[in-house]
Amino acid sequence: MTPRPSVAVFDYGIGNLRSAQKALQFAGADATLTSDEELLREADGVVLPGVGAFGRCSEALTESGLFEVATSLAKEATQGGKPFLGICVGMQLLYKGSDESTGVQGLGIINERIRPIPEGVKIPQMQWNKLECDFSHPMFIGVEKDPWVYFVHSYAAPKTKESVAFCDYGTEINAAIAEKNLWATQFHPEKSGKTGLLLLGNFLSLLRNFERE
Repeated sequence: MTPRPSVAVFDYGIGNLRSAQKALQFAGADATLTSDEELLREADGVVLPGVGAFGRCSEALTESGLFEVATSLAKEATQGGKPFLGICVGMQLLYKGSDESTGVQGLGIINERIRPIPEGVKIPQMQWNKLECDFSHPMFIGVEKDPWVYFVHSYAAPKTKESVAFCDYGTEINAAIAEKNLWATQFHPEKSGKTGLLLLGNFLSLLRNFERE
């Protein structure tokens, strides 16, 4: 029987982190909520969830002593190191900053700022929405055409070379990014039914493949 890969979920005192942990467990991971740097570095993969305001999440990472750990692990993942998954504000934190919380630093992995969703639609986007995916990317293996996933956000990342999925919400919204072993989604895979579980399963496959390298 294939062993369950270990996944450390950053526990930095914000929101309902346990829902991400439970979804990862259901997808086949040995997932643990932790603020222990050693456990985060020893796990097969790490997940950075985030809900609420960008500034509060960044400050909570700093207060918990995990800001530098998250930065180094995310940077290593972009260079082919241990897989890292960001979710919702956990994706936004990968950028250098956000218009939601001016003066507050993000991890700076991607040298762009998070911007408000343009006017003309209901804010926040709190709904299921259809993805337009790069189905050639391993994140979307097995995902059916025109998948629907669940969003809750008022700010979004700009389109960059790392973008692998979008949704239409008055304009083209960046829904997912990937750079080597760094994956991140603006939507919540843990709340996105079958599609979300497939994506989490693909992340676990990335961990297993990485272990064999």
